[in-house]
Amino acid sequence: MSLGGEEKASLRAMAHPVRLRMMSLLTAAPMTAAEVARELGLTHANASYHLRNLLAGGLIVVDGEEKIRGGVAKRYRYDVGHDKQRQARRGAPTDEQLRLEFSAFAHELIRRTREAHFPPRPKLLADAELWVDPDKWQEIRERVGQALIELHEAARPPRTPGTIRTSTTAAMFEMGDQA
Repeated sequence: MSLGGEEKASLRAMAHPVRLRMMSLLTAAPMTAAEVARELGLTHANASYHLRNLLAGGLIVVDGEEKIRGGVAKRYRYDVGHDKQRQARRGAPTDEQLRLEFSAFAHELIRRTREAHFPPRPKLLADAELWVDPDKWQEIRERVGQALIELHEAARPPRTPGTIRTSTTAAMFEMGDQA
């Protein structure tokens, strides 16, 4: 299967760990390149470059502009609803596209755990290969999907007083039959 221009740009955009961090950051609030640069410790030029890649891949949207010191700065954001619409237009990703995305997320999870603080609460970690009734599987996937949307909607701008920095990664997929 040949990938179209937007699909290629999307995969390229997700292949860089800084861009995954940007997408997470832009979930909570629209930000300018300068704000993203400050939050992630990047140069303004570097942040602008990565934001343009995310925009070209259809992974973020422009959410307004504002005048700053005689110039115009775009505000970018990651919108889960827009992402779902983009995926609906493009159709289901191929297995190979999903493998590439999961690999990128796995590397990002490794980076995040280096910064993790694990409080003495019950851990929330699951990793399993299970055999489940298909109807129950679909029901659980929908509940987890709704919880993830709710979490994205609850996100606040970085360092908002009264908030904590968290990490959430979820991957649920059907396995092929083993011979």
